[in-house]
Amino acid sequence: MAIPFVVIILITVADIGTPAEVRLTPLLITAPAITGAFAGPRITGFIGALTIGDQLMLDIHAEVLGRRPVQTELAATVVVTAFLVVFTYLRDRHRKVLIRVRSVAEAAQRALLRPLPPDIGRLRFASLYLAAEQEAQIGGDLYAAARAERSVRVLVGDVRGKGLPSVSEAALLLGSFREAARRRATLPEVAAYLDESVRADLAEHLGNCTHAEENFITAVLLEIWHDRPVVELVDCGHPPPLLLRDRQVTAMQSPSSSPPLGLGDLAEPSYETETFDFKAGDVLLLYTDGVIEARSPDGRFYPLAERLLEWSGDEADKLIEHVRSDLLAHVGGRLADDAAMVAIQRLPD
Repeated sequence: MAIPFVVIILITVADIGTPAEVRLTPLLITAPAITGAFAGPRITGFIGALTIGDQLMLDIHAEVLGRRPVQTELAATVVVTAFLVVFTYLRDRHRKVLIRVRSVAEAAQRALLRPLPPDIGRLRFASLYLAAEQEAQIGGDLYAAARAERSVRVLVGDVRGKGLPSVSEAALLLGSFREAARRRATLPEVAAYLDESVRADLAEHLGNCTHAEENFITAVLLEIWHDRPVVELVDCGHPPPLLLRDRQVTAMQSPSSSPPLGLGDLAEPSYETETFDFKAGDVLLLYTDGVIEARSPDGRFYPLAERLLEWSGDEADKLIEHVRSDLLAHVGGRLADDAAMVAIQRLPD
């Protein structure tokens, strides 16, 4: 705020101290121009009025107020000041609208992607969502966790496409998962229910089931038992989770991977579970293809498994933060696709 006042004072003193034929008053317009860069319409208007008054005073002092060029300079100052006031008003109004839109987007994201609880039993969770459309903050990648009777069921998925058009399909799948995870007896039954829900929604919105293959959702479903050091997995066309144990990274690759959700009519899938060890101290990392398909400026894909070998910690939240920082550095700060990650750590008994 001091800058425009200092500018006015310096120009005023310099103008008074220079010969009459050297006029510095046109430079006074810099004061409201500087103010408009950071202040609102009221302060900009006040500095503009102060500038106009100071210019009048200097013109009267120099006895040049009646000259046509001086009157033109004064009129130009008035016009520019008025323009700056209108500009700052519109800018501030647009900023308030943008803040409201962002607030709505954040509320929608919290409702759609409910934060995972940090701890469920002896499991510790950490998650991250990075939207390709940064202003929206939501997109087609999704994750959720639900308590079952003796286990925790986890879903990570990726709707075909990115950004806002895929939000409705992500919302449908998350709602269906939260319902099925508590009511269906087995993980294959949960997967079958989700496939039916996605296909029904596609048929309703597309109006023609023959085009349903154009939309699908890749997903991986996990069931982590409280009383057994194992994790069961159903893979529906999704990148395999990575298991971190003793500085080693192992992909939980399922040999019986099922097709993505929504393609059940085409492939007639039979969902089968694969069982893997998941011991105390192990960390699971689930992710979407926005992570492994992120490209550097020179076109290289992000080598997730290789970068995980460089991580020497043992906490889920720090793992997520490590991958986030490394991923954004790899792509130069901006992702081209939505990306989500969930880290799950089994704590000692």
